[in-house]
Amino acid sequence: MSIKRKTLHGLIWSFMDNFVVLGVSFFIGVILARVLSPREFGLIGMTSFFISLGQSIADSGFMDALIRKKNCTQIDYSTVFYFNIAVGLAWYIILVAISALVASFFNEPQLQILLPVIGLGVIFNALSLIQRTLLTKRLDFKLQTNISIASSMISGIVGLILAMKGFGVWSLVALTLTKNALNTLLLWVWNGWKPIFTINLDSLKELFGFGSKILLVGLINTTYKNIYLAVIGKYISSMELGYYTRADAFNQLPSQNITNVIQRVSYPVLSSIREDIPKLKDGYRKLIKSTMLISFVLMIGMAAISKSMVLTLIGDKWLVSAEYLELLCFVGMFYPLHALNLNMLNVRGRSDLFLRLEIIKKTLAIPTIVVAIYFGVKMMIAVMIINSVIGLFLNSYWSGLFIGYSVMEQINDIFPSFILAISMGILVFLFGLSINMSPIITLFAQIFIGGLFTIGIAELTKLDSYIYLKNILFDQIRKKV
Repeated sequence: MSIKRKTLHGLIWSFMDNFVVLGVSFFIGVILARVLSPREFGLIGMTSFFISLGQSIADSGFMDALIRKKNCTQIDYSTVFYFNIAVGLAWYIILVAISALVASFFNEPQLQILLPVIGLGVIFNALSLIQRTLLTKRLDFKLQTNISIASSMISGIVGLILAMKGFGVWSLVALTLTKNALNTLLLWVWNGWKPIFTINLDSLKELFGFGSKILLVGLINTTYKNIYLAVIGKYISSMELGYYTRADAFNQLPSQNITNVIQRVSYPVLSSIREDIPKLKDGYRKLIKSTMLISFVLMIGMAAISKSMVLTLIGDKWLVSAEYLELLCFVGMFYPLHALNLNMLNVRGRSDLFLRLEIIKKTLAIPTIVVAIYFGVKMMIAVMIINSVIGLFLNSYWSGLFIGYSVMEQINDIFPSFILAISMGILVFLFGLSINMSPIITLFAQIFIGGLFTIGIAELTKLDSYIYLKNILFDQIRKKV
């Protein structure tokens, strides 16, 4: 199978995986938000830092290292598998030991029980890491999609039943653990890989040489992303944290979907052609242009309809979330470009530079935390937008340097898409202000007008990123027919 077909096949199945799974999670979250209170979502938000940190440590960058290594052996996979399990168990013991301190820090006694229970997810994820690595390495996203959909739907039903029966925050805990456990079980049953009983220190050392930088980057990113949740929960309130986490859930539906798809597919594909610089640049450029058209349109469009969307889906008790969502969308729209640029550093084997860039960017972001404590959530998100733009220039400069694709070239390639999206967003936002209808009618009218405007202007101007995506879509339709 050619690189183009492998990429396209991977993109389609990876997109289905992320879209359906995040769509199911989003739908379940909407229903749960109508049953549960912002405070209960806030309690789960307080555990996020510790769970995400544990997952990063358990991974230890080995997944990326194994994907990048061309001739991995059964010894490599088995060694990493046992290491992941050991680290996951060690982190769980730490979670149990510090649960009382965490509850005291947030002044939420319930966290002393919640944290050890929800922390079991770290062990489940450690058990599934090699299975996911093998599937990703051979670009088998179809199986991952089927497993993710099955586990998401079943766990969602479990969470909804418990919420309806009055289990409160425990329904969210049960949803998370059921999803992790089912995902791990199905990967083991359907993928078929089994470890051999061996641990090779030379293999571990070789892989950790590359993976250690990815691990540190993961720890920095996890801390950076979740420190905001800790600050809001500690210095503002669990209620405000609930509003923020709901807004972020809306924001992540498109932004994380696009980012996850691009990261999962582009890294193994681009790694396979990393020695052919002209071919690498051409493929990379097409990815950036098409990806950012989708990202700009979806994220700026969501910012424009945030109020009517929140009112329609989860009700007026969550209206504060709409104000946060408007701003978070301008952070999320750059996520895919960050991911692509950082992926390129890994493709070229520069995980050391990846690490240095992340340290610089996160150091610059420290004032954001201070802003959150003294000026509130809205100002915190505004500073996050500034940090995202600064980080974008840093990432683009260094990744482009390796393949002759400068920052200005990248800006020129994505600027037409940005202008189209921002024009659409202004039109949709002003339309929402000008009419006096129910939230649901306003929402559908805004979506219709935004879609019509975007497609119409893209057709009239012959926007190349739009034409590229349209041709791919029509090619796939013709093949099916």
